[in-house]
Amino acid sequence: MNPFICLGIAIITGIIFGKIMNKFKVPAVAGYIIAGLILGKSGFNVENGAIIDKLAFIGDFALGIIAFNIGSELEVSVIKKLGKSIFTIATFEALGAFTLVTASMLLLHQPISTALILGAVASATAPAATVMVLKEYNAKGPLTSTLLGVVAVDDAICLMIYSVASSIAKVFIKHQPLTMYRVVVHPILEIISSIALGLSMGILLCYLIRISNKKEEMLPFTIGTLLLLTGITMKFSLSPLLSAMSLGVMVANVSSNRTKAFKYVEDFSSPVIASFFILAGSRLDISLIPKLGIIGIAYFTFRILGKVTGASLGAIVAKSPAVVKKYIGFGLFSQVGVAVGLAILVSREFANSNLGSIVITILLATTIITEIIGPIFTKNAIIKAGEANL
Repeated sequence: MNPFICLGIAIITGIIFGKIMNKFKVPAVAGYIIAGLILGKSGFNVENGAIIDKLAFIGDFALGIIAFNIGSELEVSVIKKLGKSIFTIATFEALGAFTLVTASMLLLHQPISTALILGAVASATAPAATVMVLKEYNAKGPLTSTLLGVVAVDDAICLMIYSVASSIAKVFIKHQPLTMYRVVVHPILEIISSIALGLSMGILLCYLIRISNKKEEMLPFTIGTLLLLTGITMKFSLSPLLSAMSLGVMVANVSSNRTKAFKYVEDFSSPVIASFFILAGSRLDISLIPKLGIIGIAYFTFRILGKVTGASLGAIVAKSPAVVKKYIGFGLFSQVGVAVGLAILVSREFANSNLGSIVITILLATTIITEIIGPIFTKNAIIKAGEANL
């Protein structure tokens, strides 16, 4: 079958399973992941490795749309009100997961390099599933705004943690020199460049939106800019999530037609984002779960524990509202997307060691679980916080 047939089957099947999940009061994204499991290597293998590779660009585009929509929530008034708490919580939850996972791996007598890389990957939180649940239930309130901000900046913090951890790991595996540039300067430059690119493209997009007077012009301008931005970030190894989020922030704060622009993209994005989750589910191999062993169980357990306790502690330090302190950690379980990208990066950077295969096996196996329970916990959190419009 060609990619068009496979993609058509995937979208139709995914939407059907999403509707079935809704019947059981479970977010649709869980249904998309399950549909991917059935169609992918864990099921009928309709979405096989070759097809998934050909359709990989859909995932990059979907992440760009998701990050752009996150930016729409970060108007200056919101940033002024929640800025401190967002960065404090994101730092605490990322470092919490990194610290607990790294420590648990060392206690299980894993090499320092393995412990550091698994800890760094554990710090990542995928914004896609969380954002989709918040949109599906039209959530509004302090928990929702804080959660959107945290998953948005988590990418930057995770990138910093990974850069430092991988540089130290290479000292032990490849005997490379540990330099200030590798550990500090390079990741900071990457983050600043990603944000600057997104803001610059945002200025261009604001102008294009201003000269548009109908949907047929505004939507293509916005989608075209997102595609161009995603391509540039991939070409120069920048963060597509940070850049797309910065693009959205610029439009949200500068464009007088921002409401229409974001609505048009949201209306357009549904099948793209559904495809992203279905194809992500297709990559997952259920047969890996029994191979996890104590290392996989420790990774899964201490990552969640680090996220929940770290986020709550950060909220306490930032003096956030009570609902944020109580529920913020439960919206940070999902990992597909950024973490999978990091796992692939690990396999490239440590090609002559077994570190890459260890990370990918543990990550993909635990992702099956987090991608199904993550949206459920996020939904329950916003309902208990009274921010879901059911």
